[in-house]
Amino acid sequence: MKFRDSNVLITGGASGIGRIMGRMALEKGARNLIIWDINISAIEAAKKEFASLGNIYGYMVDVSDNDMVVRTYGKVVAECGEVDILINCAGIVTGNKTFDKMSADEITRTMNINTLAPMFVAHSMIGDMISRNRGHICTITSAGGMLSNPKMSVYAASKWGATGWSDSVRIELQEMKSKVRITTVAPYYINTGMFEGVKSPIIPILKPEYVARKVIRAIEKNRNFVGIPFGFHFIRFWQAILPTRLFDFFFGQVFGIYHAMDKFTGRTKPSKGKAVAS
Repeated sequence: MKFRDSNVLITGGASGIGRIMGRMALEKGARNLIIWDINISAIEAAKKEFASLGNIYGYMVDVSDNDMVVRTYGKVVAECGEVDILINCAGIVTGNKTFDKMSADEITRTMNINTLAPMFVAHSMIGDMISRNRGHICTITSAGGMLSNPKMSVYAASKWGATGWSDSVRIELQEMKSKVRITTVAPYYINTGMFEGVKSPIIPILKPEYVARKVIRAIEKNRNFVGIPFGFHFIRFWQAILPTRLFDFFFGQVFGIYHAMDKFTGRTKPSKGKAVAS
């Protein structure tokens, strides 16, 4: 899917890799960049920063509120036209507690923003894409949606759900013989501040610009699934051939993945329920 002359909508687009991808979309000639975010001041800052690059529209949206999503998409169509490329990038992590210590509110917010919200947003516009037989939906999930990890059990569950949903829709569209495309992206920890304090002794923390370029390229190439780094494509393979005890030892202890969240702090002064870039 080409970005030139396309309407590009990015959720969580006012910060993190969402903001970087917005800049890249404009640099590639997007007709309109449409930012959906919960943080109105960040939206205004992004609009000001990128004003010289092209047309930018910003909307304050709680993407976990389906009624607000539907209403706001109606405004987008009226003001900008139908969306050609959707990038579901909004996400949240509530902490590094074990499951027994998480509150019902933390569980609900995590699932609402990481799993239900991408569905709500995509559902609001996929019908238009199918009727035009044109469009692309990219959802940023997580390597945590491929690999179980302690101290982030609900986050992992939310990303597993988003991964399974996204790829299932890909197959549905494929069987419809639709030209609407789906890309699912599962990156490792990204250095955006969302996972501040995470330690990864062997697998490097990813740089935001690098991940953003990978996502944009995957959309342009109509890739179905992208694991970042590439080695994460083989997680399922190793899970299939290794006994659980050996798998846990190598990935959990040798690679240090099971202890990556031990010193997690996250962003300073995070807003409750704030949807931020994954």
